[in-house]
Amino acid sequence: MEPVMLRVWQRAFHRLHRTLILPKRFDSGCAQHTAVPASTHSRRSKPTLLVSRLYQPSNLRDVGQDSRLPKEMSCKSQRLMQQAGLIHPSNPGCYYYLPATVRSMEKLVRLIDQEMQGIGGQKLDMPSLCSADLWKTSERWDLMGKELFRLKDRQGADYCLGPTHEEAVTTLVAHQATLSYRQLPLLLYQITRKFRDEPKPKFGLLRGREFYMKDMYSFDVSEEAAYQTYESVCQAYNQLFARLGLRCVQVQADTGNIGGKLSHEFQLPADIGEDRLLFCGRCSFSANVETMSSDTSNCPNCKTHKLEESKGIEVGHTFYLGKKYSHIFKATFSNVQNRPTVAEMGCYGLGVTRILAAAVEVMSTEEGIRWPGLIAPYQVCVLPPKKGSKVDEAVVLAEELVHTLGENLPQLRGEVVLDDRTQMTIGKRLKDANILGYPYVIVVGQGALEETPRFEVICQETGETLFLSRDGLLDLLGRVETV
Repeated sequence: MEPVMLRVWQRAFHRLHRTLILPKRFDSGCAQHTAVPASTHSRRSKPTLLVSRLYQPSNLRDVGQDSRLPKEMSCKSQRLMQQAGLIHPSNPGCYYYLPATVRSMEKLVRLIDQEMQGIGGQKLDMPSLCSADLWKTSERWDLMGKELFRLKDRQGADYCLGPTHEEAVTTLVAHQATLSYRQLPLLLYQITRKFRDEPKPKFGLLRGREFYMKDMYSFDVSEEAAYQTYESVCQAYNQLFARLGLRCVQVQADTGNIGGKLSHEFQLPADIGEDRLLFCGRCSFSANVETMSSDTSNCPNCKTHKLEESKGIEVGHTFYLGKKYSHIFKATFSNVQNRPTVAEMGCYGLGVTRILAAAVEVMSTEEGIRWPGLIAPYQVCVLPPKKGSKVDEAVVLAEELVHTLGENLPQLRGEVVLDDRTQMTIGKRLKDANILGYPYVIVVGQGALEETPRFEVICQETGETLFLSRDGLLDLLGRVETV
């Protein structure tokens, strides 16, 4: 037997010896199995993730620009996400989020949780079905107009599907009669589905009627303390976007129908953006054009430099509310003198699904999705050779590599997929991997059969192709951060 084939079969037998149970046969002809080690149960409970088994109904052959695409798919992120099987349209402005997208979104939620809880946020969950009485009390029932989804129950009572929860959370806090100044600041947040009756939903997850949002509400003892909380949330937002590798800009914004005294938007510069932004190239001034008078051309901060305009996608919004809601709903706390005092409030939103789509929009090429590394659905895709090719025996090594990565790099457990569609050429599967945006693609080919095995590693973020030994590969992937 040739040395190469001998090494392959030795490795294969060693792997099978570790994972299979050989029956002991007795005179009666019945087979009895030996005890199964705990580690074997562990491996069986976490089977290899196979591309052929992932539910991702895709049309990868047509991801590039195509004249046959529907006209409404004029947005790169929508086109790529639909054709790669990440989302599927349900009805106008509503989508099925398919498994890979849910994985990515769950990672984003974990990141948001880390940042919000890092500044003292406590997570809760409020009803999506909101009583009209609350909204009428705040006078937003009529103010919101047609954007509010309204419905009646069988008794004729009015409700709405909450696009935001200022009324609900303030009522909740108002019901706690024993709230003390020692418990403030109180930061309560949720990450839930929100609903808004957009007149013309478009751009996929960037502007829909149903979407996921993180909304946080703060309660403070004074205006000064409320501004400090406001600033801490803004810093947490900037930290979140930095961790995602997104160049987000904090701009002055209008308070809109939410109200309050101060507001900022967090904008991701993009040509597809619907917001017009003004920047000063000399100082740090930036604002949504809605907040500026039409005849303003020079920076109101440094007074001399001409303002520049660009477009952006709003992915976050912060508001200092003052006592607008706490006064109406009587959300009070006991101050140092043990007297009831109306709390100062703020509210802070992040568009979870919009961040996901906006990241795809600004980071991807026309031919393939690029993810922020931390929220890629899977970190690594391993490609074995085509069945029947000259290096067909390397298939066993590819399977072994998947197990090796999981056993040696704990942070990559559940993050490595094996593209087992070996009826397809490596070239076609490489193209698919490029479209789907795995941060690292490992090709197990001729080099893996050498005396010192080498693996071809394609780093999607940098576009580099590396040829690494097993130890070099473990070193590279050992630096991958996951959440």
